[in-house]
Order: sequence, then C-alpha cells, then structure tokens
Amino acid sequence: MSKLHLAIAAVAAALAVASPAEAQSPEITIGLSLSTTGPAAALGVPSRNALDFVPKEIGGVPLKLIVLDDGGDPTAATTNARRFVTESKADLIVGSSIVPTSIAISAVANEVGVPHFSLSPMPFTPAREKWSVDMPQPVEIVGKVMYDHMKANGVKTVGYIGYSDSYGDLWFNDFKNQTGGLGMKMVADERFARPDTSITGQALKLIAANPDAILIGAAGTGAGMPQSELRDRGYKGLIYQTHGAASSDFIRIAGKAAEGVLMAAGPVMYPEGQPDTALTKKPGLELNKAYEAKYGANSRSQFAGHSYDVFEVLKRVVPVALKTAKPGTPEFREAIRQALMTEKEIPASQGVYNYTEKDRNGVDDRSRILLTVKDGKYVPAK
Repeated sequence: MSKLHLAIAAVAAALAVASPAEAQSPEITIGLSLSTTGPAAALGVPSRNALDFVPKEIGGVPLKLIVLDDGGDPTAATTNARRFVTESKADLIVGSSIVPTSIAISAVANEVGVPHFSLSPMPFTPAREKWSVDMPQPVEIVGKVMYDHMKANGVKTVGYIGYSDSYGDLWFNDFKNQTGGLGMKMVADERFARPDTSITGQALKLIAANPDAILIGAAGTGAGMPQSELRDRGYKGLIYQTHGAASSDFIRIAGKAAEGVLMAAGPVMYPEGQPDTALTKKPGLELNKAYEAKYGANSRSQFAGHSYDVFEVLKRVVPVALKTAKPGTPEFREAIRQALMTEKEIPASQGVYNYTEKDRNGVDDRSRILLTVKDGKYVPAK
C-alpha cells in the first residue's frame, strides 16, 4: 500500500473513531439538592423517588442528574449548590425541600447565573428572582381556598401554630394579608421548631383561646404533631393544614386525628376528580400510577409532584434553548432562563405554568384544591 493510501486510511480510521463522539449530544447536567434526611425527609424522599419517572433525555440530549442530600440545613444546601456549579458545571439546579434551604440555593444560583427551580414556596426578592422560579403553589393562591372555606363555614376567630422559621412566617403573614376584609381575627399565634418532639404547651394555649378554627403552618411529618396534639387535648373546631403537609405520611403520623382535617393541596393529590379538560389531570394520573405501582397504594405525594413537574416544564423549555445554545455554556443557561419566560400554558401535575419576569410562581387557581380525610383517605372537601 502506498504512503498516500496509508495516510488516507489513517484519516478514515480517525474519523470513524471521532464521528460517534462528535455525533453524540452533550449532556444536560442537573444538580438536585434535596432534604432526604433530617426533619424534612418526608418532603425530600418523595421528591427523590419521583426522579424514577422523569425522562432520561429531552430534545435528543441525555440528562445527567446529580442528587445530593442537604439534611434540611441551609449551610449544606449552599455547599451543594456551589459544588454543582464549580465541580459539575451544572446547567441548572433544583431544590431544596424547605424554604430556608431553597433560599440558600437561590442566593448561589442568582450570584453565578444558573437557572434554579425551587421545590418549596420561597419568598422572592429582587436579588433572588432573576434566575429562580418556584414549582410549589404560592401561599397566597393556596391560602385563598382555605380562607374562603373558613368564611363559608362561619369562622370568625382563628388560632395559628406554625414553624418558627420562614415557612411559618409565610403563612402567618398571608393570613393577615388576605383575611382583613373577611371578618376573621387571629386570636393566638404559637410557634415550634422543626426538630421539636412536643408542642403540648402551645396546644394548650391555642385551646384556651377557643378559636373557631386553627391554621397549622407546618410541613411533612412535622404537621402531624400539632394535628394529633390538638385533637388529643380535646379541640373540636376546624383544623386547616397547608399544602406543605399534603402526603400519605401526614395521615400515617396523625392517625385518627387526621380525620376531618381541611387540607389545601395541589391537584396531583386527587387528579381522579378533575374534568378531562383539566391540563393537570393527565400528568397527575401518569405520575400517581407509576409512583403508587412502585411505592405502594395511596403513597402519592405533593412533593413527588414538584420534582416531577420540573421535568414536565423542561420538556417545553429545553428544546427551545437547544435551538440557540449548547449545554455546558453560559449561553445555554441564559437560553433556559429566557425560554422559561416565553413558553406558556405548560401543563404539569401541580399546575399550569406561565412564568414571567414578575411572576416567578407561574401558576393560578388551577394549581390548588381542598381535601379532607375520610376513613383514612383524602377525598374532596365540601
């Protein structure tokens, strides 16, 4: 064989080796910081479990998921977020499971310019809104369905017990903001820390105030403790729980005390009752069918829906971003951010998303329902 033929053969061989690698699309790297241990594990574990049912690729590009536990600690969440950015070169970040850790991640994401999907209803400030969006329903939308129910049932006085952190403050402030014209008054305000194992003193003070209803601003299994304590101590009034408690774990922890609770929730908790025209019905049914087949009957969870829905949103925005930029670049991160603002009516299990520069929650009244517990199961409230 001549030298010319040898050279051509060598080039051909090199091209044959290089072509598959060159043809392969780069990965989209997604860092997820979830509270899979600690006081918020009841929120973080379902979020992690839902990842079993999300797509492996979008727009022909493989997804690389990196999941780290933050234990519900804002410092750990910050460390995880910085690892995603510096070590993994993440194209976007998801997390975390509670408000304090989500705020911590948002600070990093907005500092370095990486799209961030929060899995808890965190408050937004100008410093944290450019790169962050929320998956959960904002408290003002979920709160309204409870306050309207209170008014319709003649509630005049309300007692409040919530976490002694930003989640508890969110609900306390929302009640004050939304009920001023509804003829209701808050007559007691009690708080407890997430790791607390007893709230007997707070419960007795609430019962002594004798409110018509009590609103509990807690999440995960922690929401079951005041529910049980209030009923065990003889409180007979209405008890309202926020969407932070909407899971089968709440019923397991609260037991018989869960009966009759008024539970604000996302539509994923009862898609069977939605009309066929509801855009949230199909994704909700699909998630619950897969989730309960693997994790057991009635194991559906509000929190599984939030992480699952990140990928429902990405199904719409990633193909748009890929038209102008490649993963692993600042241009791709900006393209994701822009697509989030321009794509409309994105259906998911927990709502129909329409993000804007001013609305980082992106959902409306289609994102919440009111449930109660009857015979150990969630059913629509009347």
